Amino acid sequence: MGEAHRQWIDHGWGDVADGMAAVTAIMRAQQIMLSRVEHVLKPHGLTFARYELLRLLAFTRSGRLPMAKAGARLQVHPTSVTNAVDRLEAAGLARRLPHPTDRRTTLVDITAAGREVVAAATEDLNARVFADVGLAPDSRAALIEALTELRRSAGDFD
Repeated sequence: MGEAHRQWIDHGWGDVADGMAAVTAIMRAQQIMLSRVEHVLKPHGLTFARYELLRLLAFTRSGRLPMAKAGARLQVHPTSVTNAVDRLEAAGLARRLPHPTDRRTTLVDITAAGREVVAAATEDLNARVFADVGLAPDSRAALIEALTELRRSAGDFD
């Protein structure tokens, strides 16, 4: 990244070189983290998107949510939720149910097998990724603060 930053400056783009370096660093860090997470989830038959949906469902009291609400909470497009539910349903980890009072709404429900898989995947993620993300505690706190500021300025929070 240092060389790219220097080249940006050398080519007359010094006023945006720090921004380029920040974007590049975030994108590469995202690739590194996603690779680590996906490596841990692969033996469980999950992608991160499917894991997130199962974890969300497991956190609810009933184990189910309207599909639209699940997408809103995960901040993903409805098509992404549909694709994740399709895959989870095919694997027997979740199922679609009709809403008891609203015929227009479909619920996604975690199965017992889904609860087992997400619990095991969470244990592995906690031990192999989240316990050591490669940053000291002070750096983690600063990173969370900086990324929260970035997300807030982009309107990512309600």
